Amino acid sequence: MLDLRHLKAEDLQGLDAVAASRIAALLLARVAAIDEEHDRQISERDEQIKFKDAKLQKLIFELARLKRLKFGAKTEAMTTDQRRLFEEALAEDEAALQARIDALRNAKTPAPPAGEGRTKRQPRRQPIPEHLRRVEHRHEPEDTTCPAAGCGRPMVRIGEDVSERLDIVPAEFFAHRHIRGKWACKCCQTLIQEPVDPQLIDKGLPAAGLVAHVLVSRFVDHIPYYRQETINARSGVHTPRTTLASWAGAGGAELEPLGEAHKAFVLGSAVLHADETPVPMLDPGAGKTKKAYIWGYARSEFDGLRGVVYDFCVGRGAKYPVAFLDDWNGTIICDDYKGYEPVLKLGSRIEAGCLVHARRKFEELLKNGHESPVAEEAIRRMAWIFWIEKQARAASPPERLAIRQDQTREHWDKLHEWLRSERARVPDGSGIAGAIDYSLNRWKPLGRFIEDGNVSCHNNHLENLMRPWAMGRNKANSAFMRSRHGAAVSAPWAGLPQGTDTASHNYSACRNANKAFGARYRACLTSGCFSRANARSFIARSASTYM
Repeated sequence: MLDLRHLKAEDLQGLDAVAASRIAALLLARVAAIDEEHDRQISERDEQIKFKDAKLQKLIFELARLKRLKFGAKTEAMTTDQRRLFEEALAEDEAALQARIDALRNAKTPAPPAGEGRTKRQPRRQPIPEHLRRVEHRHEPEDTTCPAAGCGRPMVRIGEDVSERLDIVPAEFFAHRHIRGKWACKCCQTLIQEPVDPQLIDKGLPAAGLVAHVLVSRFVDHIPYYRQETINARSGVHTPRTTLASWAGAGGAELEPLGEAHKAFVLGSAVLHADETPVPMLDPGAGKTKKAYIWGYARSEFDGLRGVVYDFCVGRGAKYPVAFLDDWNGTIICDDYKGYEPVLKLGSRIEAGCLVHARRKFEELLKNGHESPVAEEAIRRMAWIFWIEKQARAASPPERLAIRQDQTREHWDKLHEWLRSERARVPDGSGIAGAIDYSLNRWKPLGRFIEDGNVSCHNNHLENLMRPWAMGRNKANSAFMRSRHGAAVSAPWAGLPQGTDTASHNYSACRNANKAFGARYRACLTSGCFSRANARSFIARSASTYM
């Protein structure tokens, strides 16, 4: 067989036509093979360059995202350019509605008389809440006789002008003085006296209201004990931080039954929001803190009676929500964290996704000046869905479901079709591919709200209720959990003053609930539910864990 690689010019001399045709065919086949190999190599290099460009784009995006998380604003509010995308789509409808309003106004409102201009709209001040105590100050003239010259007759009161100003009385310490009379019989020398009522802290200084104040200041307002000590000192009251810690331990122990009842109330809902957030906890012996987690569970955003309960856990594994939820069944609104997968496999549980998390993937692509027409269009399409949800917020579940089926369904199906078509056009490994894949892979859970009027399309309801933990974690004026036991005792009842409509985020409601400490404590001791020694022992073990 002729070897073309060693063919020389002199070998071609004297060849006949058949041999020359054979060599020409071999040369053409050789050139075609070389061209095919070159095309294959060029195609492979193009694919490698395309993949590396996508990888570089993803790394640049991740770097920008990390910089934004560390140095940028934490808000998820739309930027001016993002709002403009949605506002432009509404401009035509807004103009048409405004024209109708103007036409109705001109038809029903008579023209103002000549010389009279339109009255200037005055800002309206919010009235002072009616439940606040009123202190009346009456101002009457010293002399009620007519001051006109030559009159001097007595005047008649024809009315009054009333104005109110808001004031505050700073926290005031006072003492409850209990006087128990002694009664003796002179005949038989019998002595009777009312027994001392059992207190939250036996032979202790604080009343239930002061313990409630310490708990609210520490776990709701995030004021650590050393700062409370300084604040109390301004009123001349000496309360060392160790003393405040022991009071909080006693209050936490007494609130445990209330926390269990509140947990049962929250788990009584068929729709739950679930989320978790890290909190620092001391690591004894290591001289540093380690990461623990607060898991939050809230009743549906649309529930008539809202509620939230927290569960402190040393980890983020699935075993913690599995143990907490136990035999509960219903719909769970959560993110894409893999720890929820074992939870959803138990019982009759249905997963509902968070559309805000899906939108966030596209928003991150537009941060720090990056441009992505696909991300902008995705946000614009999702904005319509959120706008419809906002309009249906006050509706009943059946009405909300009807609105979703009639209006949201069309936008939802179009968004799905558009995402699938765009995914086929973007390269694998890019940032926009990851954002689209997140929505497509979780499409069924994300669209659960369209099938159930009691399910919210996002998890913002619980994320807002988790903010107090994040605020206490991030602010320098707050402290960390001293121990696992102390955190576990405080977490269940921490939702009482902030997560229920009955408490209404109101300090007075939490204070009134804590006033029941003494009554329930006395009743338990009187009925023999537990001994005073056992109660003191438990309180002592938890007292030093709340600093």
